[in-house]
Amino acid sequence: MARNTQVAADHNAPPITQILAQFVATHPSRGWSDAVDHEAHRTFLNWVGCAVGAAKHEAAAAALGAVRMLEPAPQATVLGRKDRLDMASAALVNGITSHTFDYDDTHLKTIIHPAGPVASAVLALAETQGASGRDVIDALVLGIDVSCRVGNMMYPEHYDRGWHITGSTGMLGAAAACARLLKLDAQKTQMALGIAASQPVGMREQFGTMTKPFHPGGAARAGLMSALMASHGYTASPKALEAPRGYAQTVSTKNDWTQITGELGQRFEISFNSYKPFACGIVIHPSIDACVQLREQGVRPEQVERIELKVHSLVLELTGKKEPGDGLQAKFSVYHGCAAGLSFGRAGEDEFSDKVVNRPDMVALRRKVVATVDNSIDEASADVTAVLTDGRRVHVFVEHAIGSLENPMTDTLLEGKFHGLSDPILGVAPTARLLGACWKLGDAADVRALVGLAVPA
Repeated sequence: MARNTQVAADHNAPPITQILAQFVATHPSRGWSDAVDHEAHRTFLNWVGCAVGAAKHEAAAAALGAVRMLEPAPQATVLGRKDRLDMASAALVNGITSHTFDYDDTHLKTIIHPAGPVASAVLALAETQGASGRDVIDALVLGIDVSCRVGNMMYPEHYDRGWHITGSTGMLGAAAACARLLKLDAQKTQMALGIAASQPVGMREQFGTMTKPFHPGGAARAGLMSALMASHGYTASPKALEAPRGYAQTVSTKNDWTQITGELGQRFEISFNSYKPFACGIVIHPSIDACVQLREQGVRPEQVERIELKVHSLVLELTGKKEPGDGLQAKFSVYHGCAAGLSFGRAGEDEFSDKVVNRPDMVALRRKVVATVDNSIDEASADVTAVLTDGRRVHVFVEHAIGSLENPMTDTLLEGKFHGLSDPILGVAPTARLLGACWKLGDAADVRALVGLAVPA
């Protein structure tokens, strides 16, 4: 019996799989401005720091335990550890660690964390091949452009349906980047994108668990394998992205094809990347920033009767956990974020540790946060008032939090964040050498020299 479907398919979509493949395969090396190239180095540096910093997390240990059962060949490095795995497994684990702290880069227009899938896949392949740093940077820029343009095409409808857009677009960016690194022609790059299009990964239900960072890791592995398979002649639909029963029209009812084709090769989405000063969901950052400012104005937790927080509805939808039980859950609790900002004047990974999250004083302060929805406030802003026990009211409105495009982290702040993540794993001097190598990646003859600096002594 025929089924009555409700899908209004677009049978006249442009050939975006072919268009993107041609772009990735033929765009000239360093075919962008110095500003874009510098942003690529910032993106890579931030990704390395996040991956190294989480190298000893229990999520990394669990993932490695599973991967070792496969007896992988030692092709590529797990950053921040002495482990070497096959390149697909290294892409998986580095993708997991780079997102475990929720401290990685964010393409704010789509809330994609683009480096996790793309850089994890590219570095594992590049190390195996002995590729140059310039090849890695080129692949990173182009791969991120693919994943974020696809995200632009579908956001917010795709995200609102429950997809974790980092994983569900990241396999395309990773496939594109690895195809570029393998120097595949346009036809094989088109096949790589087609293979990857059947492997979107990640549901928002997993936020606050170890499976959330699995999404960029899984996307990295899927994209890498797609490019490797295409390089050996494996085929896919040449219209895998745009066809009526293809990727885009299956996972989203919004398909703005112009977001793929508009200014392709002229505007690069990595230019709109941002970097987190706080180790948690990006929508919490304005509230934390406001509470840090309250602390800077002299407000202390013991003075507080309540904290009145006004935010956009999306903030509470994504991060409304009032009683987080551990650090991973707290990364999706605006209540804990406010308490951390006011208590410590910062919200790095230490402030989201299980120990801090369950401290009685932090639990008590979280319960003093009264959050209400005000959709006249942008989702990137927060209105916070500390009501003190002596009756005073101290108010802060944050329009653009530190780390946003309007108030970006400087290179110096990024370096400080890198040291904070890597120093406990590698040591201060080795971290400084790794940091210097990240800044100079585009000039490196062989990326394996940089990777060697990311291994503990």
